[in-house]
Amino acid sequence: MYLKKVDGPRAVTLPDGSVMTRADLPPPETRRWVASRKAAVVRAVEAGLISRSEALARYALSEDEFTGWQRAVRLHGVAALRATAVQKYRQP
Repeated sequence: MYLKKVDGPRAVTLPDGSVMTRADLPPPETRRWVASRKAAVVRAVEAGLISRSEALARYALSEDEFTGWQRAVRLHGVAALRATAVQKYRQP
């Protein structure tokens, strides 16, 4: 079996004890962002599976968009990433 050389770890253990690998990340051509995909990218960056700059480049995200995802998860959890919940969790 041939393993492609990648920078950084192939798998990380998340704070809840589960293991996340690069295979668990959404595909790079993702354009429809549901809450679970956003959360997977945020968890991967925070756990050190991929770097922030790699995530921004891989998924064509802006710095502000990704920062908003991180802030929503930190303050309100994964539910705040749902598009239908934007007004519920928006800060005044």
